[in-house]
Amino acid sequence: MSQTTTHDIGLEGLDTLGGVDALCLFVAEDDRPLPSSAGFVDWRLCGTLSRVLKNGFFTGAKDDWLLLPSDGKLLVPRVFVVGLGSRQKLDAGALNEALAGAARVLSKAKVDAVALEVPAGGQVEDAARAEAFQKGFLPAFKGGRVAVLADKGLVKSLPARKG
Repeated sequence: MSQTTTHDIGLEGLDTLGGVDALCLFVAEDDRPLPSSAGFVDWRLCGTLSRVLKNGFFTGAKDDWLLLPSDGKLLVPRVFVVGLGSRQKLDAGALNEALAGAARVLSKAKVDAVALEVPAGGQVEDAARAEAFQKGFLPAFKGGRVAVLADKGLVKSLPARKG
């Protein structure tokens, strides 16, 4: 089982991710402007993610994937971006599927320590987000460390410790 820590969402939280070799962001087709961690990462990457979205190379469609280098603008060297489909239509089943799929891809990429924000939206409440993370992501992720970028509602639902 991976060691799990929680970190605040925001620029300060991103700056606490030393020792993490990948960041996993979830972006939906209807995420414009980019919310939460994706928006903060895009800011740090000088709009790289927004440009990719605007050019249509990555759209946020379900099962859409993108890998970006951070070029030293973040402590994390690689940024994996996962398409969620519609955030407004997101439900617990789709969230569980997206998290499990992300865990499998990150494991295949030999990621040992990952940071991610468990997506919110649609009809998914904090308890369902925590359950999808614990039952969808954690069992499928083969790495040793998971840093969760979490809002206060999710932190209350996760048995994680502050990182």
